Amino acid sequence: MTLQGRTAVVTGAAQGLGKAIALALASAGADIVACDIQDDKLADLTEEIHTLGRACLPVRCDVSDPVAVDQMFAEAADWFGTVHILVNNAAIVPSSPADTERRNLHYAYLTTPIGRRSLGITSSLTDEDWLKWWDVNVHGVFYCTRAALRYMEPQRHGRIVNISSIAGMSAASAHSPGYSAAKAAVASLTKTVALDVAGANILVNAIACGGVLTPPFQAYLDNATPEQKNSLYQMIPVGRLGTPEEYASLAVYLAGDNHYLAGQIISPNGGAVI
Repeated sequence: MTLQGRTAVVTGAAQGLGKAIALALASAGADIVACDIQDDKLADLTEEIHTLGRACLPVRCDVSDPVAVDQMFAEAADWFGTVHILVNNAAIVPSSPADTERRNLHYAYLTTPIGRRSLGITSSLTDEDWLKWWDVNVHGVFYCTRAALRYMEPQRHGRIVNISSIAGMSAASAHSPGYSAAKAAVASLTKTVALDVAGANILVNAIACGGVLTPPFQAYLDNATPEQKNSLYQMIPVGRLGTPEEYASLAVYLAGDNHYLAGQIISPNGGAVI
């Protein structure tokens, strides 16, 4: 139980990667503050964490609202005394029909012998297409980080794990320029905050995920043709997506004390970006 006595805030905790991380942290001994906007799934997660013998405070919170974020951390401190760990996982991902169409266009372009041309993705994006990524994916990370540091700095201890993406470090998600830019911003924020707070024994790092077999990605695969699936897997040397549990094990490690990592962007991605 390497995280015994620690309290961890996990955003976007109700399903997918966030749920896997919350359960893994609880299995390692941490009590959990589970943040999401899906009340029914938060209730299910809370029950699962209780079966692991850990406490769980479910909080409905939109991380793009700074007032709601501050209230969540105040409630967490009321329940558990303080916060030791923050996992900034909440995000919106490219999953709309237009996103899927652009994704398939991009994958086909990379994996089939067709003539070189502009894909026309960036020039066709609307202001809404661009702006929709920032409130949750970037501003939410900042709001939660700021709130967590107000507890971590006085106690001179903390761990922050940001969930970024290979989209922010490569052209792997050229089908979604706004999402890619937002995840790059998370990686950059990770580095600057890490330098700011490392002297207070607060270690800030990021996981730049490759493909994660979450519900949105599973939904894409369920509706994809065999050719579209093959195009995706052809770009991943190990030939499959990572499971949420594989990523969660790294989050637990970064949340603990047995490492010397600060400001690092670690990318489990099956060789998709080397």
